[in-house]
Amino acid sequence: MGEILTMALAAILINNVVLSKFLGVCPFLGVSKNSKSAIGMGLAVIFVIFGASLITYFLYYGVLVYFHIEYMRLITFILVIAAFVQFVEMFIKKYSASLYKSLGIYLPLITTNCVVLFVAQDNITQGYNLIETITNSIAVPAGFMLVLYLFSCIRERLDSADTPESFKGNPIALVVAGLMALAFSGLAGIV
Repeated sequence: MGEILTMALAAILINNVVLSKFLGVCPFLGVSKNSKSAIGMGLAVIFVIFGASLITYFLYYGVLVYFHIEYMRLITFILVIAAFVQFVEMFIKKYSASLYKSLGIYLPLITTNCVVLFVAQDNITQGYNLIETITNSIAVPAGFMLVLYLFSCIRERLDSADTPESFKGNPIALVVAGLMALAFSGLAGIV
């Protein structure tokens, strides 16, 4: 149980996918202007990564390994992720039109968000069992959501701050992202 907790803590704080691996930077910068949108995107990414990782795990070990066609892993995973994102997009469009509008183009772009494919591939490459796959598939997107929410709160405050004209918008956002990466890397000694 301690190993699972350590794995989750490391994925959320220390090896944060955005701040240490620089994956998912497009939605990180695009959706982080509003904290409500950040939470919506974070929940959508958690759902997509968790669902896609479970499906790809069983598909890999139940079909690809059984038929000795492991080389089809990448294309299979991409198809599963694309289908899953379409399902999420239809669900959000039907049940939360305001969230669908606020996420805009970034919602269907979850398909091309490299974090989703990274987690599915990493679960297989690291040889995780089912419990470790579930832990990794929840912890990584939870870390993504945490950083996205914190970043959105900071950006909301920066909009009302007296920032020099040349730093307004994305320049100051990138400075803040760099400072956040430094702060999170300082947690490396915990685990």
